[in-house]
Formats: sequence, C-alpha cells, structure tokens
Amino acid sequence: MNHTLLALLIPFLGTALGAGFVFFMKKDMPELLQKILLGFASGVMVAASVWSLLIPGMDMGGVVPVTIGLLGGFAFLLLIDHITPHLHPVGGPEGPKSKLSKTTMLALAVTIHNFPEGMAVGVAIAGALSGGAGMTAAGALALSLGIAIQNVPEGAIISMPLRAAGNSRWKSFWVGALSGIVEPIGGALVILLASAVTPMMPFLLAFAAGAMLYVVVEELVPEASQGEHSNIATVGFAIGFALMMVLDVVMG
Repeated sequence: MNHTLLALLIPFLGTALGAGFVFFMKKDMPELLQKILLGFASGVMVAASVWSLLIPGMDMGGVVPVTIGLLGGFAFLLLIDHITPHLHPVGGPEGPKSKLSKTTMLALAVTIHNFPEGMAVGVAIAGALSGGAGMTAAGALALSLGIAIQNVPEGAIISMPLRAAGNSRWKSFWVGALSGIVEPIGGALVILLASAVTPMMPFLLAFAAGAMLYVVVEELVPEASQGEHSNIATVGFAIGFALMMVLDVVMG
C-alpha cells in the first residue's frame, strides 16, 4: 500500500519540484540547464518505455497486443496534439492561435499530456499487484521515478512564464505544480479498475509506452536539439537512458 501511494505521488512531486524553480530563479530557466533536463528526461522515458512497459507487456501477452497498444498510444497522443496546443519550453514557438493566453494554453497542454503518464504508472502498479509476468512493485516505482524526472522541466515551463508575466511566486508555483495533479488521479483510476483491465494489461502497458515515446519524439528531443548545447542534451540522454536501464534491471 505504501509503495503504491508513493509510486502514484512521485510524478506529481517531480512537477512540483520543477514549478519550485520560480522561487530561486529570477527569469527563464537557463538554456544549459534546460537542455540537460530535456536530454536526461528523454533518455529516462525511452528506457522506461522499453524495460518497464514493452518488455513486460510482451512477457504477458506476446508481440501482437503490444504492437497494437504501442501504435494506439502514438495515435492517442497525436489526436491530443491536434486538439490542444503543443508543449514548448520557455521561449519556444507558440502553439496555434487561441483566445486563451499563451501561458493558459501551455498549462492546459502539460496537464493533458500528464494524464496518460499517470495512467502508465497506474498500469505498471496494477500489473505488479496482479502478479503479472515481469511486473514488480520496484519496477513500477522505477517507472514512476523516471516520469518524475521528466516532469521537472514541465513544471518549470509553466511557473517561470507566469512569474515573468507579473504573477506572484506562490501563484506561479501552484499553477505549475497543480498541472501534475492529474497524474496520481489517472494512476488511481487505473488501479481502481484493475480487475477489469488485467486481461488487457499487455495492450495497456504498450499503449502507455507509445504515449510516452510520442512525447519524447514530438516534444522533448526536438527542443533539446535546437540551438546551442545540443551536445549536452545528447550526453544527458545517454546518462538518463543508462540510469533508467540500471534502475529497471536492478529494481525490477
């Protein structure tokens, strides 16, 4: 029970940590730090998708449901990106025209993207609780940690522009932090429906992997590769991938 609650809350805490940057940074997040975090988060998410989601899914149900789930996850996030603004770090290109402010659009985009990530943690926990092949509580915790690391820059790219627009530090922090509250909610919903989703676990694990890989390919890697310090982002990716791979193998 304690491990379950911890795994659900860790991604939200990562978002809150990123939003907390507003308390000790006067302006935007330094570009070098942004590149390091984006590269590191990308490596973590790719490794987590492979070792915490795709491989256990294949162990449970074989390659067909995993392939369908993976493509379904990509399609789902593609649909979301068609109906919501794209996620861009501080100073990045603006999303589509809207009556909403740019910061409001950004907060909406991050919040919607966070929901399937929370579901991914819930699916991993549900798989561990059901005793499914290849899934353990430690593996779910490792996945949760990986998502939390990826959430740090997301919290910052909401709180920092809010502060720059003249809002108080506390208001900027809470708006940024609360964009991640949908993650434990999404995870908890999956766990509550565990008995119903257990037969679909291979598909759901792969679906979660596809959703996370889409975020990496569409949002994180392009931003990490633009401008200066792209080589630092590449180093960050390598370190993040290696660290998450070790965590999954050792803890899983």
